[in-house]
Amino acid sequence: MKILITGSAGFIGYHLTKKLCQQGFEVIAIDSINNYYDEDLKNSRLAELGIYINKLDSEYIKSSKYNDLIFKKIDLVDTDKINKLFSENNFDIVCNLAAQAGVRYSITNPQTYIESNIKGFLNILEASKDNDIKHLIYASSSSVYGLNKKYPYSVNNSSDSPASLYAASKKSNELMAHSYSHLYGLNTTGLRFFTVYGPWGRPDMAYFLFTKAAYENSEIKVFNNGDLYRDFTYIDDIVDGIEAMIKKPFIKKDNINDASSNSHRIYNIGNNSPVSLMEFINKIETITGKEIKKVMLPMQMGDIYKTFADIDTLTEDYGFKPKTNLDDGLKIFNEWYRSYYKI
Repeated sequence: MKILITGSAGFIGYHLTKKLCQQGFEVIAIDSINNYYDEDLKNSRLAELGIYINKLDSEYIKSSKYNDLIFKKIDLVDTDKINKLFSENNFDIVCNLAAQAGVRYSITNPQTYIESNIKGFLNILEASKDNDIKHLIYASSSSVYGLNKKYPYSVNNSSDSPASLYAASKKSNELMAHSYSHLYGLNTTGLRFFTVYGPWGRPDMAYFLFTKAAYENSEIKVFNNGDLYRDFTYIDDIVDGIEAMIKKPFIKKDNINDASSNSHRIYNIGNNSPVSLMEFINKIETITGKEIKKVMLPMQMGDIYKTFADIDTLTEDYGFKPKTNLDDGLKIFNEWYRSYYKI
């Protein structure tokens, strides 16, 4: 089975690429390696996969670590290069994890989200449709629930009130995929990720920023005076969920919900256990052995109060069950952080 993974130098993309290579899948991995956050971290992830930056001018770069892994530097918005990539490879499954991430960044850089998350995703949809892809799995986000206050978040809940342009772009991806499934019978699955954390994570995420502040004795911003809740989900659980979808044929159902159709499915993929922000900070302080300086601030524009994943449909269809509790996951992240930054 041949799989395309976009965003392979990113957090989730890196971990999925590594897991599938270890499982013996043939993988083509692509990434634009943009400068949204530390490019050295992205290149270090690639190095872990046997891909080295000094070779990035090559057409295709073969991994020195995994025999069936090839990397190519491509931006999803480059229509010609995406079409060429698909025409040169007979992909069975596409995992689209490339996107411009970040709720807060979307407030100040809106154009980036339209280019990457709308135009880029359209290129993936068109290429998948034209090349008979068996299953397109793509990243959505818990942020699509926006101002919804019905907990836990179910895929049957309304997701028509996004609180940020990032959330709106992810909801747009779901609607675009739904239309291609309806029009062309393309099998598509959107995964609404809930606050993913773990080693090799994104430096703009709270757990990363808070751990950095703990070791550097610097301040952190605590929004809504700490009265926020998040359904933190460990990276290995996320990857296990995606892997299960890859290994099992696409599930068509007659009893569909509002977010899905016969060829388009939406799932929440989370820990099903929200934790308060202050409890989260306390856990990081305990693990690092450092007290963190806190600046209490009001709710930030574009933020939402609480995320809480209802994962019943994912459990029913794919046997998904998160295995890593927050304490254990944060300890593993802390160990990686200390090793990577030589603390």
